Order: sequence, then structure tokens, then C-alpha cells
Amino acid sequence: MRAPDPREAGAAAGAAVRTLVRRVRIRQGVGRLRSGFWPIVQASLAAGVAYLLAQLVLGHAQPFFAAVAAWVCLGFSFDRELRRVAEVAVGVAVGVGIGELIVELIGTGWWQLTVVLLTSALLARFIDRGPLLVTQAGVQAIVVVGLPAAVAHDGAFGRWTDAAVGGLVALAVTLLLPSDPLRRLRSLADEATTELAETLETIGRGLRDRDLDELGAALVRGRASETSLADWRDTARKAEEVARVGVNRGQRSDIHRLAEQAVLVDRAMRSVRLLARRAPTVVAPDGTWPEVEVLADEVERFAAGVRLLASAVGGGGAEADARALLLEVAGTADPHALGGGDLRVASLVVLLRSPLVDTLEAAGAEPAQARESLPEL
Repeated sequence: MRAPDPREAGAAAGAAVRTLVRRVRIRQGVGRLRSGFWPIVQASLAAGVAYLLAQLVLGHAQPFFAAVAAWVCLGFSFDRELRRVAEVAVGVAVGVGIGELIVELIGTGWWQLTVVLLTSALLARFIDRGPLLVTQAGVQAIVVVGLPAAVAHDGAFGRWTDAAVGGLVALAVTLLLPSDPLRRLRSLADEATTELAETLETIGRGLRDRDLDELGAALVRGRASETSLADWRDTARKAEEVARVGVNRGQRSDIHRLAEQAVLVDRAMRSVRLLARRAPTVVAPDGTWPEVEVLADEVERFAAGVRLLASAVGGGGAEADARALLLEVAGTADPHALGGGDLRVASLVVLLRSPLVDTLEAAGAEPAQARESLPEL
């Protein structure tokens, strides 16, 4: 029998890692597509309606800026605070209006563009402190100066009225179809917490099967989850800002709770990645493994608790079942008992304790209760 070629084994391991990363990224992409589908549909329809209204009501042949204003104001997510949409709408209108005026008076060119940008940005800054307003005013002013030919089609200030129509359509969509930040947040919470559970499950399998490739895959999976966790943290932060002044004030406590859980689950994932990186160190130089079956059981029970937590945060249900199981797991996370007298295994149990505390807090346990649930070292 031919001895295995190390290069072939390395190539196979590399291919497996690439396949895993590809699968994780595809799943994350599908999640983003699912959560962004309706906002994109709404923004696309709003741009088309704004274009049509500018044609029918204003009689403009090519109301380009009506569609641009509607799309830019609405964007492609559910994070549509009325103030933010209004800021962008006013910024677009100011930029297009100043651009039209300057082009009518002094024509186009590099120095005219400088004057337009300076004037529109200063005026936008005077109107409001919002950075979106200033940014959009400047961008739209540049576009107007850069596309002077459209003036001939719709007359003087035709593009300004187009932009006004687009902004009004975007405001109407925002008022008539208010966003539900909780739905998006819960979807992201479910996805990110499930990533944590799957990373733990992969570590558990790697330990039980004594498979170094599986432990390597756990580390890859944990690193690939950073996108989901970042999306959850960022969306939670934005939703909290919106809830302070928006129409979703009644959801403020739920949004704040999900924002706290995002930080805790992210912290737990960082610790679990460290666990995955250190797990292969239990293997002795001669390739022998210590007794790790009991530790594998503990990691898999931990993963089951995180699965329950993912279901709770994703569906808005009670976290009591997840908390109860995680408390049981934490109560047995004793390096002396699980280590079996092997310091290498005991060190992995120590690494397991920190993410247990974080996930317990995410499941509703008080910080003191979470820490006290662990056996004393």
C-alpha cells in the first residue's frame, strides 16, 4: 500500500477549509439577501414611481434626479428613521438647487464646480447639523455640474423639481411603511448566535473524534462568523439611536436588550475562537491524545444551550430553557474534574468558563449569578 503523500493530505485539508468558508459566506449572503429583499423592492418601486410622477405631473422627459433622490433617501435596509430620510431629501434638493442656480448664472467648469460644492455644503450645514444632509448636498451639486446637458430637456431648475419629487416619494414611503427594526435585529441575532453554536459543535466533534482537521475547521468557522456578529452589533446600535426619537419607542427595551446580547455573544465567540485555537495543543508530541470524551460532552451540551438561546433571541421567546441548560453546564465546568488529571485538558476547561459566563448573561442571568454558577478553581 502506498504511503499517504503529505502534500496531497495538505491539499485536501486546504480544499476542505475553503469549502467550509465558502459555505459560511454563502449562508451569510443568503441571510443578507433575505433581510434586505423587501427594503430593496420598496426603494426600487419608489424610484420608479418618482420617475413616473415627474414625467406625468411635471412633463419632464428624463427625470433622472427623481429616481436618484428616491433611491438615495430610502437606501436598502429597514433602518429608515424619518429624520434621516428627511435629511437626505433636503440635502439632495439643496445640492441640486444650488447646482442648477450656479450653472444657469456662470456655466460649468472646474472652478464653477468648486463654487457649487462650497456653497451647497455651507448652506446645508447652516440648515442642519446632520452629516448626511451636507454629504448629499455636495454629491448632488457635483452631479448637476457634471451633467449640464439635462437642463436643455427640462428647462431651468428642472432637475431641482425632479429631486423634490423623489424626496417627497421617499418621505411618503417612510411614513406609510414604517420599518420594524426588531424583525431585522432578531434575524441577525439568530444567525450570529447559531454561528456560535455551530462553532462549539465543531469543536465538540473534533475532540470526540480526535480529529485535528475538525478543530481547524472550528477555528475557520469562528473567524468567518465575524461578519454576522458585526452586522448584529452595528444594526443594534443604529436601532437604539432610531428608537430614542422614532415611532418605535415602544420597542426600545427589546432593542436595548438585543444590543446588549450582541456584545455578549461577540465576546463569547472571541473566547470560543481561542478555545478552538488551543484545542489541538492537547495532543502530545508523539500524536497521542489524552482522555477528552468528558470535555467533548461538556462542549456539546454548551452548544445545545446556545442553540436554545439562538431560538429565543431569534423568535423573541423566553430564554429560561437556554439559561437552565447553560447553568447546568457551567456547574460542571470544573478543570479538576473534567481534566482527568491532565493539565492540557484542564486548561481547555478553563478557557470554556469565560464564554459560559457571557452566554449565561445573554440568556438573562445576572452577572453575579453567572460567575457564581462556576465551580471554584
